[in-house]
Amino acid sequence: MNLSAPTQIVFIISVVIAIIGILAALGVLAFIPLASVWIMLVAYIVLAAGCLMRGV
Repeated sequence: MNLSAPTQIVFIISVVIAIIGILAALGVLAFIPLASVWIMLVAYIVLAAGCLMRGV
């Protein structure tokens, strides 16, 4: 399996999702019905998918 660096847009999307997860953990975004752990997991999956898929 060859890994490649994710594109800049995938990295930015992952960072934005991670920031939303952090804000949900701190209680700033209380209207989000998901636990912050799941939001952070989605951010990690997006970043990992960007590393595993070439050209994404």
